[in-house]
Amino acid sequence: MKILMWKGRILASSLSVSGVQAGYGSVQVLHDVAVTANDGETVVLLGSNGNGKSTLLKCIMGIITPTAGEITLTTNGERIDLVGKAPQEIVDLGVALVPEGRRLFPTLSVEENLILGAFRPAARSNIDKNLAFVYEAFPALASRKSQMAGSMSGGEQQMVAVARALMSEPALLLVDEPSVGLAPILVSRMIAKIKELKELRNLTVLMAEQNFNQAIKIANRGYIIVHGQIEFEGKDADDLANNEMIKQYYLGA
Repeated sequence: MKILMWKGRILASSLSVSGVQAGYGSVQVLHDVAVTANDGETVVLLGSNGNGKSTLLKCIMGIITPTAGEITLTTNGERIDLVGKAPQEIVDLGVALVPEGRRLFPTLSVEENLILGAFRPAARSNIDKNLAFVYEAFPALASRKSQMAGSMSGGEQQMVAVARALMSEPALLLVDEPSVGLAPILVSRMIAKIKELKELRNLTVLMAEQNFNQAIKIANRGYIIVHGQIEFEGKDADDLANNEMIKQYYLGA
């Protein structure tokens, strides 16, 4: 079922990360990382586990403070420095994260999890409208709105995680490893749904993913990160697909 076009207009935002270094204690994970996601783009950050994808998204969200570098968000014509801001401040600016592993509240219902996603002040007055939108986007959730989130399947929990992020009415959506723990057919459906929702809500998307074959289906362009460093920047999806590093590590060439 094709969901209805969103009747409100949410302005997309652009993101710029430059020279970022970050880590955990004495362990440095990111080394001079630079990425951009322009207004309305879907940008993928490709890399296997342990190469720094999640750390970078946590830096953008203010969960980790970089030791060096700049992270700026441009929205409504205003350029905003995100470094040093608390996560709730960054959410208030229209940035949302779909975390790796979903991070739901397992003993709360589906609908309670979704409503918690609307904590951002700008979204609170539109809870009913946004609930209607996400239930139309994910019909399986509409029929299970009273079910405890922790009792759902992995695919259903991923739907809740994406829907919860949309409840905050973001302009920039960060998605961390949406394929983890899902069967291949569910991965394909989830990636396609992210693309559909991106277009309906006029989002800018930065997605960290290790499943190249699925990520490339919706990417405008992307980066390869290895040991915390950007090793390749593809100017478009074809550029990524034809890269020798991609062929070696993802396509078995």
